[in-house]
Amino acid sequence: MAATPHPGPLSGVTILELAQIMAGPTAGMMLADLGADVIKIEKLPAGDDSRNYREPRINGISAPFLMLNRNKRGLALDLKQAAGKDVLRKMVAKADVLTENYRAGTLEKLGLGYASLAAINPQLIYCAVSGYGRNGPFADKGGFDLIAQGFAGLMSITGEPDRAPVKPGNSVADINAGILAALGILAAYIHRLKTGQGQQVETSLMEAALQQTYWHAAIFFATGRSPTPLGSGHVLTAPYQAFRTADGYVNIGGANQSNWERIADTLGHPEWKLDPRFDTNTHRMEHLAALVEAMEAVLAEKTTAQWVALFDSNGVPAGPVHSIGEALNHPQVLARDMVLELDHPQAGPVKTLGFPIKLSATPARVDRPAPNLGEHSREILREFAFTDGQIDDLLRSGVVQ
Repeated sequence: MAATPHPGPLSGVTILELAQIMAGPTAGMMLADLGADVIKIEKLPAGDDSRNYREPRINGISAPFLMLNRNKRGLALDLKQAAGKDVLRKMVAKADVLTENYRAGTLEKLGLGYASLAAINPQLIYCAVSGYGRNGPFADKGGFDLIAQGFAGLMSITGEPDRAPVKPGNSVADINAGILAALGILAAYIHRLKTGQGQQVETSLMEAALQQTYWHAAIFFATGRSPTPLGSGHVLTAPYQAFRTADGYVNIGGANQSNWERIADTLGHPEWKLDPRFDTNTHRMEHLAALVEAMEAVLAEKTTAQWVALFDSNGVPAGPVHSIGEALNHPQVLARDMVLELDHPQAGPVKTLGFPIKLSATPARVDRPAPNLGEHSREILREFAFTDGQIDDLLRSGVVQ
């Protein structure tokens, strides 16, 4: 890692990450990018479960693990041993934040729940991410992204009409839970700066998935009816979806009346602006199938690139439907530093996504690759006042790797 101090706004904040796989590590990654010293405490013998995802690997290292754990330091610690618990307690005394995503009650049984750790450090911010939240009839259930998406209704509104349920292609519950956890931690940290008090922060995959239904929940609350899938279409406005062109698809955003009128003119059919089927958003939604058919008949005459150029010149929001590779190699994405390269000691040069928030005075920085299992154990323990002799004893006993 670069020797210069991290310029981020969280520089000097110490976070102990007991979380694994995706939701918790997403929160830790974002906070680390903003300057926090995130110490990833991994279980023994195998570490974070995402280390064992077989494919794809880069020189034997899990690509998903590399993506979500950059900018962190690694400590491998056995919390099932009494000495391991003592190590964590000593670290908690000096830490600002601890994150975990164990099943409810797991850390409490180990004597490492919020109440026990807050007694050691009343200023501690303790963030727990679970499947369904820490209270309610499902509090004890574990959670996975797929299950949360189905439970929260996301799969009922995703995909094409009259087809089998489809989940969004990304792990939206996991990723959003991580973002919500980071937001909660920052809110709690601001409160601590004002009052000196720590607190528990918690969110869940279920709530993270449910939060994504703002528009659809509004419709249900207003009508009592559950929305259904519309493919790439919008539940409230049209035309606002992907349309087939001569060589692929183009997204067109007619999110208001003026955009719709420009679309009709660009497609060479100004009469559509007065067509009683299409003249208002309400009528366009009522005759959506006819609208799509009419538009695609025209759009089939040119390529996606040709249409995007035409729409751009006429002030119509439009864009291509990229593959992941096309998106990651686009000049705009590269200009925003959203693709970066890190040098991992085992995997070698690896690419990673950049930080999606730009701060002018305290920018984020990505310059440390994901740690090997236990890579920084000795370095970290020294910083928490363990002597070399004590560390050697922990290593020999298998408490630390």
